[in-house]
Amino acid sequence: MPTSPTPLAHGEKASRREQILAAAAELFARHGFHGVGIDDIGAAVGISGPALYRHFRSKDAMLGEMLGTISRFLLDGGTARAAAAEDPDTTLSELVRFHVDFALSHPSLITVQERNLANLTDADRRQVRALQRRYVEVWVGAISAAVPGVGEAEARSAAHAVFGLINSTPYNRYLGEGDLADLLGRLALGALRAAG
Repeated sequence: MPTSPTPLAHGEKASRREQILAAAAELFARHGFHGVGIDDIGAAVGISGPALYRHFRSKDAMLGEMLGTISRFLLDGGTARAAAAEDPDTTLSELVRFHVDFALSHPSLITVQERNLANLTDADRRQVRALQRRYVEVWVGAISAAVPGVGEAEARSAAHAVFGLINSTPYNRYLGEGDLADLLGRLALGALRAAG
């Protein structure tokens, strides 16, 4: 299965800021936001904790940028796939494939996103929630178009239910990645079609 580029670090050309965010995501996923100190993050990228303040004003700012970046990445990717698809069934399949690929490729980001919304500042939480709502609306449009008889409220509920299914992947590694991707895709599409 092809791996999508990470929304936080772009391979060897990752900036120091992106490297810090990627390391922080791994640590936050493993130990929780409050269980990780600035020194821990610094050590993970080979600099002193206080040197991180040249890149981020605080650990809160790091989390805000991390979750905002993840939400923007999902919205942009979902919107692009919906715009490029030729028909409603393809749109739905592409959205499922995109979200499954993201969840399997970036389990720490899924974990951080699910566990840490409450740790954001009010301004960052509003921004992340707004981006997440827009991503849900991409799915609502796709579900409504592809599944006959589904109203807007049902489509919205179905989208959230499928996110829960797909986002469970950080905790489910009984199958190899390709087999798990196929299974999640079939389950997600089956659940969405059953909403009709």
